[in-house]
Amino acid sequence: MNGVIAVSAFTFGVQAFVTLFVILDPPGATPIFLSLVSGRSQKDQVKLAWQGAGVSLLVIVVFALFGKVILDYLHISINALQGAGGLLLLLISLELLTGKDSSNESKENVNVAMVPLGTPLLAGPGAIVTTMLYVQYAHSTAQKVTLALAIVAVHLVIGLTLMFSTKILSVIRESGVTLVARIAGLLVAAIAVEMVVESIKGFFHL
Repeated sequence: MNGVIAVSAFTFGVQAFVTLFVILDPPGATPIFLSLVSGRSQKDQVKLAWQGAGVSLLVIVVFALFGKVILDYLHISINALQGAGGLLLLLISLELLTGKDSSNESKENVNVAMVPLGTPLLAGPGAIVTTMLYVQYAHSTAQKVTLALAIVAVHLVIGLTLMFSTKILSVIRESGVTLVARIAGLLVAAIAVEMVVESIKGFFHL
């Protein structure tokens, strides 16, 4: 990422957009999102899609502006943050795999747009750290502006991707939703294990 220092503001913004898009991975989050919002009305699904993107944007912006101060004040390392996120996702993956989150009551009482969708699934440790690094490398005002535009643009794409994905639920029916939930649970479990492993490697400098 050191190569982003000596580039034009436009190129800097494009690099930031592509990097954040790959890390946030809206297509990869789609099956997980669909499993979380199944059983909701179409209006609620669209609302949750944009809420998830909004929560992710809020978390990314907060850590872009105050991330280093927050982590230093609380004496929290990036590795600890990554491990905590991995454990949280592991619990969620078990619910998806076992179907414990299938009741309407539990879904209505929990805003899935905040947790796990907004964070740590979208705005996870990887996205947070990457954003903090890009903020450090944005030396000029133009680079800071293009970085801000890149962050907003990525979350617009996330919102649109999740919003249009809700139409799939009306096609695949209940059995399809169950299948999507199980696949999503497996994907979330894999992401969780990867985060925990990377956290352990960071702690022990492996």
